[in-house]
Amino acid sequence: MKVLVVNAGSSSIKYQVMDMTDESVLAKGLVDRVGIPGTTLKHEPTGKDDVLIKQDLPDHTAGMKLVLEVLINPEYGCLKSMDEIGAVGHRVVHGGEDFAESVVIDDKVKKVIRDCFDVAPLHNPPNLMGIEACEELMPNVKHVAVFDTAFHQTMTPANFMYALPYDVYEKYKVRRYGFHGTSHFYVAHRAAEMLGKAYEDCKIVTLHLGNGASMAAISNGKVVDTSMGFTPLEGLVMGTRSGDIDPAIVFFLMDKLNLDANEANNYFNKKSGLLGLSGVSNDLRDVIEAAEAGNERAQMALDVYHNKIKGYIGNYIAKLNGCDCIVFTAGVGENGIGTREEICKDLEALGIKMDTAKNKVRGKEVDVSTPDSKVKIFLIPTNEELVIARDTYTLAK
Repeated sequence: MKVLVVNAGSSSIKYQVMDMTDESVLAKGLVDRVGIPGTTLKHEPTGKDDVLIKQDLPDHTAGMKLVLEVLINPEYGCLKSMDEIGAVGHRVVHGGEDFAESVVIDDKVKKVIRDCFDVAPLHNPPNLMGIEACEELMPNVKHVAVFDTAFHQTMTPANFMYALPYDVYEKYKVRRYGFHGTSHFYVAHRAAEMLGKAYEDCKIVTLHLGNGASMAAISNGKVVDTSMGFTPLEGLVMGTRSGDIDPAIVFFLMDKLNLDANEANNYFNKKSGLLGLSGVSNDLRDVIEAAEAGNERAQMALDVYHNKIKGYIGNYIAKLNGCDCIVFTAGVGENGIGTREEICKDLEALGIKMDTAKNKVRGKEVDVSTPDSKVKIFLIPTNEELVIARDTYTLAK
């Protein structure tokens, strides 16, 4: 069976076609600036030259229609016809408490996705648009929703509840959900294989570090805790997100800066983090470059960034009562040589010792710990699309 994986953003569509007989990637691509002048589609067929198409597209349905046309193009496509696609897997950010695993999409599933618009306003609406566009164009195949939140649904109330009046949980389901679930799932399972142990016997801390960043503590095959919360704003310092702060700061700045609720949400989600601290950029590479050039604010931003991650590592090892390995993944985690080194520096008391020579690597699956490190340090490139494809294939069968 061939599976089409779709990740629809507010103005983009990422896609990948996989042959599940050997889990090979036949093609992948990105439609950028959907609904905005200057739309492009970059198509990367395996074994053929990349293709760039410039064509304005008014909405996600038009975007998906162009994707399907590209996939069956006799020159640079990867399919003879769309009949070869046995199922479509859709990344969906928020499934609330309703889903602890991937599901075949029906009207009930779409209602839950829609009901989560309030808590994932940047992600769930375009996710649903992508689903409905694909259903319109491919009505005769199964469509599967794979939720970012599902992996974290094994947390107990001790870790997912907030100390707020209980009725806000009962009425509005205000609680910790966690995100980047498919990434944490993939690298945790790969880490168990690298350890040579059953996944259910491992204690693992996973670090998904990109422009958005989160961590998870995993024991006996279950998520014990994760850093993102009710929304992806909580937790680590990110590119433009503040991460953990005193909640009273929100009210204080709303008053001082004359912000309404939407403006405050924008302030802490899009103007804070590395960008807000450094004044340089939301891209960690730019902040590092500025710090190396003597920019003190950039260096301060890096110090805060590293310190927050170190704190979570200590927190999670305590909650796990020990740790077999920590795992770095995603854009920064996979490529940030200096960042990994700074995070692991001075953690010997926790049994974490990095071999800095082994660490001089980018984007490869490797153990970068010293032989005497009690906690292994793994670098594992993530593969969220493969997780989505596998779940989709299993459910479609």
